[in-house]
Amino acid sequence: MNRHTGQQATLFDAEPLRLDGGALLSPVTVGYETYGNLNADRTNAILICHALTGDQFVASNHPITGKPGWWTRLVGPGKLIDTEKYFVVCSNVLGSCLGTTGPGSTNPATGKAYGLDFPVITIRDMVRVQAALLDHLGVGTLMAVIGGSMGGMQVLEWLTTYPERLHSAVALATAARHTAQNIAFHEVGRQAIMADPNWHDGRYYDHAAKPDKGLSVARMTAHITYLSEDALTRKFGRNLQARDAVSFGFDADFQVESYLRHQGSTFVDRFDANSYLYVTRALDYLDIAGRHEGRLADAFRRAAHVRCCVISFTSDWLYPTVENKRIVHAMNAAGVPVSFAEIDAPHGHDSFLLDVPEMDHMLTGFMTAAARARGLEA
Repeated sequence: MNRHTGQQATLFDAEPLRLDGGALLSPVTVGYETYGNLNADRTNAILICHALTGDQFVASNHPITGKPGWWTRLVGPGKLIDTEKYFVVCSNVLGSCLGTTGPGSTNPATGKAYGLDFPVITIRDMVRVQAALLDHLGVGTLMAVIGGSMGGMQVLEWLTTYPERLHSAVALATAARHTAQNIAFHEVGRQAIMADPNWHDGRYYDHAAKPDKGLSVARMTAHITYLSEDALTRKFGRNLQARDAVSFGFDADFQVESYLRHQGSTFVDRFDANSYLYVTRALDYLDIAGRHEGRLADAFRRAAHVRCCVISFTSDWLYPTVENKRIVHAMNAAGVPVSFAEIDAPHGHDSFLLDVPEMDHMLTGFMTAAARARGLEA
């Protein structure tokens, strides 16, 4: 089930990866993409961290859908993250399903897919694998680590776990912990998957049918949280889908229903149901301050030398500004130099993926200053 194209590395074959949950994992395969070239001084590397259902194809066509990479707007030759200047790395996270070890991978102990025998993971476990990949690529320190949503959480874990390897960091639309509401939405999605008769307690890899209906509902539920009410109203309102009147039935009468069904049905072609369980669980377990007796500032004290940028969006109710400000206040208390902006954008949580000129302007200024401080620009 774990599909990949492009580059792959096998890590932790000599010494296993010790996970936060106590389990050992060996070996770990990582699917990744690189763009640009590492300079002679090895000072121009940027790590981009993807969100929950994202992947390593940040600036190249997706091998399954054929669609352009999820951040081609910002990453590429001459763009904001200029691949003629920077060596850009993006890897598929641990537990996912596009080339990196996860529940769909073969368990070397059994010769079959792990399924639910795969150990539960955390965001910090994902970051440990990223650090090992950078070692494999010969990258000691990063010019920058950048990510939005779950990618932003990886950025925060880099700041708390490997601050000595960072020059700058950008976290977009994120949080340092998952709230009860966040956990609740994920639990609805997980229960939809596990209620699908084709789930087979996670052993569906041995069957012809997959739990596509459950995974589709999970995606539909999550997708609602990525949008704002204004965005849904502007795009769909109460407009009917290819009809002049309601059907007095349960077909997709409304455009918004048809849209969500499409989101769900196309998602199952590129994502693994068990991976969805594991990655959402990793998000739910995120509580960086919890490792420091509730003091988030203590988590960032070793990162006082790292230039940071945090951006939130007014219409994001999944990881709202209050959660991003909590991060900024903790960084201030820890002496971390941080720039912050709440940007007025109507798109909801997905704003960091979309055309938001004010975000672009802030990122351009931050990256230019960071590169100059790194000695990469005159």
